[in-house]
Amino acid sequence: MRPLLALFFLSMLGCTDSSPPTDESAADLLLANGRVYTFRWQEPGADGTSGDDAPRDPTGWHPDADAVAIRNGRIVYVGTTAGAEQYRGDSTRYIDLAGATVLPGLVDSHTHVFGLGAKLTQVDLTDVVTEEEAVALVAARAREMPAGDWILGSGWDEGAWANRYPDKSLLSDAVPDHPVVLDSLHGFATWVNQAALDAGRIDADTPVPVGGEMRLGDDGEPSGLFLNRGTTIVDGIVPAPGRDQLIQRVLAGLEQMAADGYVAVHDAGLDAAQMAVLEQLESDGRLPIRVYAMLSLRDEDLIRRWIEKGPDDDNDSMLVTRTVKAYYDGALGSRGARLLYDYADMPGHRGVSGDAYGFNQDLNAAAMQAGFQVAIHAIGDAGNREALDILEAVFDRDPSTRLQRHRIEHAQVIHPDDIPRLGELGVIASMEPPHAMEDKDWAEERLGRERVLGAYAWRSLREAGAALTFNSDNPGSDHNIFYGLHSAITRQDRNLEPEGGWYASQRMSVDEAIRGYTSWSAYASFREDETGIIESGRWADLTVMDIDPLVVAEEQPNALLDGSILMTIVDGNVVFEASR
Repeated sequence: MRPLLALFFLSMLGCTDSSPPTDESAADLLLANGRVYTFRWQEPGADGTSGDDAPRDPTGWHPDADAVAIRNGRIVYVGTTAGAEQYRGDSTRYIDLAGATVLPGLVDSHTHVFGLGAKLTQVDLTDVVTEEEAVALVAARAREMPAGDWILGSGWDEGAWANRYPDKSLLSDAVPDHPVVLDSLHGFATWVNQAALDAGRIDADTPVPVGGEMRLGDDGEPSGLFLNRGTTIVDGIVPAPGRDQLIQRVLAGLEQMAADGYVAVHDAGLDAAQMAVLEQLESDGRLPIRVYAMLSLRDEDLIRRWIEKGPDDDNDSMLVTRTVKAYYDGALGSRGARLLYDYADMPGHRGVSGDAYGFNQDLNAAAMQAGFQVAIHAIGDAGNREALDILEAVFDRDPSTRLQRHRIEHAQVIHPDDIPRLGELGVIASMEPPHAMEDKDWAEERLGRERVLGAYAWRSLREAGAALTFNSDNPGSDHNIFYGLHSAITRQDRNLEPEGGWYASQRMSVDEAIRGYTSWSAYASFREDETGIIESGRWADLTVMDIDPLVVAEEQPNALLDGSILMTIVDGNVVFEASR
């Protein structure tokens, strides 16, 4: 064990101050001898340059505090360890951080925690390279389960596999007695065996939703591959999880996020059953971290009920619902993203969007007019342009809706003419640094050398005045914060490729990258006055890690990938502690 880890959880009782505080003024929790970065300094410039008041000098970054005192879920002191002693009472839990780094609590502003929880028990196909390898993993799981039980898996990369998509043949031969459903990495493709098709009575005559594709084999029957909105056909045949199973999944997902340093998640696209579970868990006081709920526009009955009562107007609750998540186009990897011009590797094809992808424009507008923030999934340059047009049209009809901090989820490929529009319209670009690194091996094939310059364009968006927030879109991408920061800062993958970074001019500074997961994410959820920086009076939502990411990013950025989370604090409560 590293010395820092060995020392980290040294807890001491008692108080050496000759005038101890009263019970009312004593801190519940006191963190001392740490490297605390408050992020109270001014925002970095559009070019990434940190402000003059940032805690750095010619030798590099330096923490601007080393202790934090917490009482009743709020920060009551930030400063020196000596100064924090005034808050140390008999009942104070005192933690000597032994040089560990404290940051404002991390927020993943686009997650799917029910999916994350489910993935923890499913066949994990993340990083699987071949169809044969995937089938072998499924077959191994089948040997552990009674015949007839459904086998679910996820994680195969629909982008990397797009030119060699699998069919049902090998999977059906290897696993004939279990219905098998394997979702792709980002959820825009599903691969099944014959037993699943039979169980769902899916055949060549099964209706295919608008914006979807059900591939057929040489025999004219379903091949076992479903793309874009075609995946909803399979969603409808898999036995729905019961309430208890949904509770297990979401708690597993939230507890995993807590263990990985996150104090809050924005859960993107919740349906009525999922919302009911979250509401019950909040009522029971069982949510370990904060959840900012984004209702699925596809669950139209749910949306209409919420439009009738309006968005939540509080911020302090562990569950806050004030956003509607809408899908406007598909994914780039599966060639569902809507492009202005043909796909470079598929002439004559431009993807799907809008009504052709099940987007209810009238209901989306009604949600905006009812006061909801809307978060529109848009990937392609046409998808992004049309999504901005839709938002702008509502702004023109009802100017008050402009103030609701609407978001474009992914904002992945944007035409140069449209990049300035996000800043002009006050629309937040909600983006995933890991996506750029995971897509780089095939993105240029889809887009060509010119259009790829407008893809994953974080720096261009910042220079144009757009607000950003960073996230993972888990379980489609690894939400590990050190991977996310490394992706944003280096534009390199875990293998440190390509040398110098992929389109390195779009890189973020470490100041910007951390803000993308803290203060910028707070702004995206209307919480910039409560969290996102470490300051007296704000929520005691903090993340403690064993490396100093600001120093490491500038001195040895590849070492970011070696970081680990030591403690996560939400509302003043320690919700995760690393093993001693």
